[in-house]
Amino acid sequence: MITIVDYGMGNLNSVKNMLKRIGVPARIASDPASIESAEKLILPGVGAFDPAMRKIRDAGLGEPLRAKAREGKTPILGICLGMQLLTEGSDEGTEPGFGWIPGRTRAFRGRIPDALKIPHMGWNETDLKRSSPLVAGLETGARFYFVHSYYVDCAEAADRVMTTRYGIDFDSVVQRGNIYGAQFHPEKSHRFGMRLLKNFSEIAPC
Repeated sequence: MITIVDYGMGNLNSVKNMLKRIGVPARIASDPASIESAEKLILPGVGAFDPAMRKIRDAGLGEPLRAKAREGKTPILGICLGMQLLTEGSDEGTEPGFGWIPGRTRAFRGRIPDALKIPHMGWNETDLKRSSPLVAGLETGARFYFVHSYYVDCAEAADRVMTTRYGIDFDSVVQRGNIYGAQFHPEKSHRFGMRLLKNFSEIAPC
């Protein structure tokens, strides 16, 4: 059973419906006890970095998530803003992130040509940098649906699984141990997204 974390800033039902479509049991939960008992966790997110971290803290979910990540070694997948929350912080605000992926979330503005629109929105290809159970069966050229104005910049190349080109090359899939992130929306990415979510469902806890 996959637990989708509800902290008030995610397209939860879209993720749950895609998991149901591929035959993966899932529940949406917003209480610490459900996080503590989870076998796998998906941290979705749509919106801004600082409000998201504050909502997680105010809901009492921060410490249970940290315990699952560091002590329980539970597989955790951050999606879109949820991936950005895995980093140390963001250009978008001042709140610290979880810091499970060393690096920072940076703004596209000022780093890409002015002719490119922000947010980066629509389908784009990925470039495979290393193997990971999250992307098993997905090669360079796999296409996913993106909507974001900020991107993750990993501090360590070893955490970088896939990159995507939008004026610059940015990290679109990351992994460090049991922590995974996808900048795109797999729940909106048809067969490629279905494969990634199925892969996550099959990852065994450490």
